[in-house]
Amino acid sequence: MILRDQEDFSFPILLFEKIESWMTMNYVFEILPSLFSGAGMTLEIFFETLIFSLPLGVILSFGLNSRFKPLKWFLNVYVWLMRGTPLLLQLIFVFYGLPIIGLTFPRYMAAIVAFVLNYTAYFAEIFRGGNQAIDKGQIEAAKVLQLTYGQTLRKIVIPQVIKIVLPSIGNEVINLVKDSSLVYVIGLGDLLRAGNLATSRDVTLVPLVLVALIYLLLIGLCTVILRKLEKHYSYYR
Repeated sequence: MILRDQEDFSFPILLFEKIESWMTMNYVFEILPSLFSGAGMTLEIFFETLIFSLPLGVILSFGLNSRFKPLKWFLNVYVWLMRGTPLLLQLIFVFYGLPIIGLTFPRYMAAIVAFVLNYTAYFAEIFRGGNQAIDKGQIEAAKVLQLTYGQTLRKIVIPQVIKIVLPSIGNEVINLVKDSSLVYVIGLGDLLRAGNLATSRDVTLVPLVLVALIYLLLIGLCTVILRKLEKHYSYYR
């Protein structure tokens, strides 16, 4: 009798668990479109920041190594300000502070400006260190071999600099994926904001779990690509 009673009680429990699991899956499929839309905004900010900040960082790195003191001093102050203040504060200043002096940006443009200014400073400092790590004897040897300045950069300097700075650049790229969530402060609909809205509306942590999984997927993809790049340049010792 006892076993029979236990079986009678276990059946409704199992049925309830299956219904709950089915409802959860339906809910996941309902909120995925909004999360993917937010992820699209996150990726737009990510790619546009890299497209602008990497070349600017390379250019500014030469200025940081320049013998022209006023330029070097100005760029050092810029790097110090960008690295010494939180990105969140810079976002707030660009969107809410600059209109005070007549510079007004739409939300998306304000986010891009703040991110590019911030990451350009980090990349410039990384490339500056990479440039300084190249032995000057190699440049002199290239002159002896009568290589042009362009050939020296392309065949000797740039491959070695990329090899040196790639791990540091990789760390910043991964940080950029996560930092993109800061745009919520100016009201942009990124991935984290979409998850927060769904969590507040439906009083469940399922959206935030999905947000975490999407971030892990994006960072995992970046990690794989960066490791392939490091392997590609591993023959430069």
